[in-house]
Amino acid sequence: MPGFLQVAYYYFFSSQVRRSVVYGDQPRNRLDLFLPANSGKPKPVVIFVTGGAWIIGYKAWGSLLGQQLAERDIIVACIDYRNFPQGTIGDMVEDTSQGISFVCNHLAEYGGDPNRIYLMGQSAGAHISACALLEQAIKESEPEKGESITWSVSQLKAYFGLSGGYNLLNLVDHFNNRGLYRSIFLSIMEGEQGLQRFSPEVQIQDKSTRDAVSRLPPITLFHGTSDYSIPSDASKTFVDALQRAGAQAKLILYEGKTHTDLFLQDPLRGGKDELFDHLVSVIHAGDKEALDKDAMAPPRRRLVPEFLLKLARKISPF
Repeated sequence: MPGFLQVAYYYFFSSQVRRSVVYGDQPRNRLDLFLPANSGKPKPVVIFVTGGAWIIGYKAWGSLLGQQLAERDIIVACIDYRNFPQGTIGDMVEDTSQGISFVCNHLAEYGGDPNRIYLMGQSAGAHISACALLEQAIKESEPEKGESITWSVSQLKAYFGLSGGYNLLNLVDHFNNRGLYRSIFLSIMEGEQGLQRFSPEVQIQDKSTRDAVSRLPPITLFHGTSDYSIPSDASKTFVDALQRAGAQAKLILYEGKTHTDLFLQDPLRGGKDELFDHLVSVIHAGDKEALDKDAMAPPRRRLVPEFLLKLARKISPF
């Protein structure tokens, strides 16, 4: 709570945060923008899709990531999307794709660099954003169908998936045992047929998607080996399938990290953070000025005492 209160103050009162920018017609079609303090040359942009088990996802969950990346001169756009029961998985993917389109087409208005756009998702957000990414690639590989294209996967420099699940057929029983009961999960995923349709790992193994897979940007998946909400094997099997299909993909595992360690506890702890440092190094690659500033950046400050983080780790259901 002490750390979250500090982040909440930043979220509601900082002039660097543009809350609830409208990107579509649905009530949840809103996004938050976290802007660097200094202006100057165009900044790289991370489009972030939050988790929340497809039920409680909300754009403000990305405030901590947005604040810390903005401190390194990186713009972060956190996309909100319809949750269940407001919508099912098809609506979530549609909202996310529409949000990506908005950022790609309007980022220059906020000082963003159109040549440095990155897509990232966490937990359910990793699954939803991966679905949106693959769906867009398939659209672009089938121009004869004449579908409207408002953004392109070629505009993305890379995709980052954090603690995600990409094969629902392998996860439905696991989720049922964890309390996301099969009947509810099938309602979210639009029935049994949706488990395959909205499983990127399954879709890329279809020979008809070969051209679509070749269009995907470089993909990096991150996962903790002690993640009990979504086992790290979910990322491993997806990377294996991507590599077999010819995509550029790699997996980075964090030994002993849980589902929330990488996204909450470690950033709240401050100091050195392997995941954060990796993201920044990739985003700033080739930008000597930014890399020099990163090298001189002070350690990130601690937001929560260590004993509270250890307590949270013990009682967290994730």
